[in-house]
Amino acid sequence: MRCLMLIPLIAALNGPLLAAEPLNAEQFDRYTQGRTLFYGFGGSMYGVERYLPGRRVIWSFLDGRCQEGSWYEDAGRICFIYENRGDPQCWSFELAPGGLTARFEDDPASTELYEAEDIGEKMLCYGPDAGV
Repeated sequence: MRCLMLIPLIAALNGPLLAAEPLNAEQFDRYTQGRTLFYGFGGSMYGVERYLPGRRVIWSFLDGRCQEGSWYEDAGRICFIYENRGDPQCWSFELAPGGLTARFEDDPASTELYEAEDIGEKMLCYGPDAGV
């Protein structure tokens, strides 16, 4: 239910943003490490990612299935490798007044995510894909 209550807030935050400089690895790590961030896309919840020490992450499309991965910087982009796929998913991240925004570098016109909320709670992971 909590996610449904965020949709009006997400829609309000999804307005035009001023252009900012992409975050480098140090800035990205400083902003994200130890946090659980929900991301929105087009006024709807898109997914959640937990940022762990050592540039490790856990991602979920909010379906209870979680994917462990890691990230690294490459040519000014933040690239993620997840356990279920070998090809990197590279994004440029910017810090805007409403929070973090992420633009998928392989197709920047189609996917731009924005930070919806840092809930300060553990994300839910179910089943055998959840890890330990």
